[in-house]
Amino acid sequence: MLRAALFGMGRWGNRLAESVQGSEKFRFVKGLSREPERHKEFSQRTGIRVISSYGRVLNDPDIDAVVLATPHSLHMKQIIQAARAGKHVFVEKPITLTRKSAAKAIDACREAGVTLGIGLNRRHAPSFVEMMNRIRAGRIGDVLHIEAAHSGPTGFRLKPGNWRSTREEAPAGGMTARGIHALDSMIQVAGLVTSVHAISEKRKLPADIDMDDTTAMMLRFASGATGTLSALFVTGELYRVHVFGTQGWLEIRGDTELLARGLEGPIEHVPLTAVDKEKAELEAFADAVAEKKPFTVPADEALNGIAVLEAIVTSAAKGKPVRIQ
Repeated sequence: MLRAALFGMGRWGNRLAESVQGSEKFRFVKGLSREPERHKEFSQRTGIRVISSYGRVLNDPDIDAVVLATPHSLHMKQIIQAARAGKHVFVEKPITLTRKSAAKAIDACREAGVTLGIGLNRRHAPSFVEMMNRIRAGRIGDVLHIEAAHSGPTGFRLKPGNWRSTREEAPAGGMTARGIHALDSMIQVAGLVTSVHAISEKRKLPADIDMDDTTAMMLRFASGATGTLSALFVTGELYRVHVFGTQGWLEIRGDTELLARGLEGPIEHVPLTAVDKEKAELEAFADAVAEKKPFTVPADEALNGIAVLEAIVTSAAKGKPVRIQ
């Protein structure tokens, strides 16, 4: 049983806590908040005591790991502090906001010999798992191109002053909240991204929300494949990854919808059963710790995703492609 402290008691922190209630592999034993008194109902419901001191958590021998659901810009420092204290770390995406800071966080965990997990929960969606199984089995031949979109109305719900409503915490519009999931899927399918040509604009958000709402880009991958990705913050819900190969294509829309087509014949609708993605990723993290093996998100893929995030902003500002080394 991996015993963890949850740092960040907002909506997503609550979701993570709920997902592993009753798990035989993972258990939250403490919560962390600057205002513990605001979370009495959470403590009564879950049995998790909420405190305000990160230092106390890092010095507690009964806590094996920390889970960070905090603002993105705080991640690097919090990860390094945990690693130096010998605690395993699970951090919500994005790991950080720059490639340099992500590399520092990853290096700190490697040097300390602790496991680093990154919250890219859609790796555990049944539709994506089945898609990857089919791609690895050669069912669609060589991958040529990927179209992906992760969009929704989140921008309309943002409040001025909230950390998620700022350009500093949410560069490239909806990428940190949504598009990074689709990007991660694309990297798994086609390999690391080598160039980005992006447009990112604020078109419909109110004046007091300082961030973009419409972001789109063209990508080139190390495999030679091409891709297009969009993240819109002011439209209806959509999660879509469509992979085209020399022997057919595969398309996912959401967690349980997978379509497949070969060079001939009808479209196949693949039946799939939903899973709790958050429980799956936290238990995968517990397994990685117990088995002393890397987590399911490799360091090079995590770094590449953050490098793309930086490149989107640079490319959009300069109006030209940006190469990623």
